[in-house]
Amino acid sequence: MVEGLLQRLRSMIGAPEKGAEPGRRKKTIIKPKLLDEWRGQLEECAEARGGEVSARTRAATLALTYLELDDGGRHAFLRLMSLGFGPSPDAVATAFETYRQALGTPQQWDAEAELREVLRSARIRILTQFNAIPQGVKFLVDLRADLLRYLEEDPELSPLDCELESRLAAWFDVGFLELQRITWNSPAVLLEKLIQYEAVHEIRSWTDLKNRLDSDRRLYAFFHPRMPMEPLIFVEVALTDHLADSVQALLDEHAPVFDARRADTAIFYSISNTQPGLRGVSFGNFLLKRVIDDLQRDFPKLKHFATLSPVPGLASWAARNPQELAAVGIDLDPAQLAQDEWAKNPKSARRINDALAQLTARYLTLAKKSRGDERQPLDPVARFHLGNGARLERINPLGDASAKGLKQSFGVMVNYLYDLNDLEDNVESFAREGTIATTAAVRRLARQK
Repeated sequence: MVEGLLQRLRSMIGAPEKGAEPGRRKKTIIKPKLLDEWRGQLEECAEARGGEVSARTRAATLALTYLELDDGGRHAFLRLMSLGFGPSPDAVATAFETYRQALGTPQQWDAEAELREVLRSARIRILTQFNAIPQGVKFLVDLRADLLRYLEEDPELSPLDCELESRLAAWFDVGFLELQRITWNSPAVLLEKLIQYEAVHEIRSWTDLKNRLDSDRRLYAFFHPRMPMEPLIFVEVALTDHLADSVQALLDEHAPVFDARRADTAIFYSISNTQPGLRGVSFGNFLLKRVIDDLQRDFPKLKHFATLSPVPGLASWAARNPQELAAVGIDLDPAQLAQDEWAKNPKSARRINDALAQLTARYLTLAKKSRGDERQPLDPVARFHLGNGARLERINPLGDASAKGLKQSFGVMVNYLYDLNDLEDNVESFAREGTIATTAAVRRLARQK
């Protein structure tokens, strides 16, 4: 994508082709003269003088400048943009005083509009200009991915990040997104993206991918009109006649294809966000609701909608709280549990799996975030599904016996059930009181010690 965008940007501004690949840029030497050049380009873009063609050319020049920088150069460029192109403090103070004095008078609304205008920073005007260039939306999404990496060590980038996140949230409003079903006949470039972006259960081969797109499966993705070949988030669905408890069984390439016409259950077994730059822009809950509607239309016999979900924080939580392992009778440490030796002995596996079910129930219902809303579950997957109205239905020891599954959750997976009659009540109770909807079986497990 980067090479294609570079070529289009160079053609827009008449710049000569360069041989350096994106990963082989020369080290950027940050000197005052270079900063002045960048500042001049940013000021020209913010002023937006001239017509539409001029604006597009300036934005293309600025984007090309950024893309051809190395990592250190990009960080310096974004720092300049964050610190040097905010609202004018003097103009804001003057406009605020005018607004304060105009309160209750006919001039109040004009003063409010003026205050709103001076609060709109040059940063926002620059970001908005990128929308006009080829693949400008994708450029901004990737730019924010860079920004989030630098932000971990450089909090002075926060003003730029806040404004960019706000712009992206508006541009990626769910009303603008398109739901598409992806099949084996979809363009090869799109299928390759699925292999690249799958974040939950690695797609090991084209045969593996074909199995996930067979007649008893569905794969849906959200797309933005300006990023037609870039899935933003996608969900993989298995059509079955039972509540699945093993992801290895679902992904078995040699298992017979289930007759989808007999299906009464849809299992969401993998949900992958693909764009790091859209962190904080939430549309996963809308994806599941739209997919359920689509499935109900195609398969009227479907009655149950559930997930087979990982428990990504379980192992790290247990490592920080070894007393929890002892409380449920596990005498292995987290490093031993992350290996599969214990699972090879049927007797020890039964004992440890029973204890792991108790441990998981306690983790999902009792472990809370230490920052923000402390009523929220610590586990991010639990927060997502419970926040969307699902019920914690069942805990499945050794639901994922892969190396990754053992490492992150000692092999445990869980089912969250989307009961369409209870979604609204569950969402409200979870948001208002932090109430976690669970089955009686899970509640009993959580109480056992």
